[in-house]
Amino acid sequence: MPAKVAVIGSLNMDLVTRAPRLPRGGETLIGQSFATVSGGKGANQAVAAARLGAQVPWPAGVGNDAYGGAMRDALLAEQIDCQAVQRRRRTPAAWR
Repeated sequence: MPAKVAVIGSLNMDLVTRAPRLPRGGETLIGQSFATVSGGKGANQAVAAARLGAQVPWPAGVGNDAYGGAMRDALLAEQIDCQAVQRRRRTPAAWR
């Protein structure tokens, strides 16, 4: 029977752009590319455990937007149990 591992941690969508160099103070640079990358320390740990053969349930809240759906899909692609993933309508600022 595979081990069961529950991870409680962050689940983020990183928005990444590349520029020819770091900007100087007050300077704006034009990005050369743009990518979205799902991750977060908790999600990375959950993926690592799943890839090692563990059963990984993921209790999480994600946004009710395209990024939330993409993050859930990325977890499912790694065989992570997303039954407890909840889509939330409020933004993090509204949770304060």
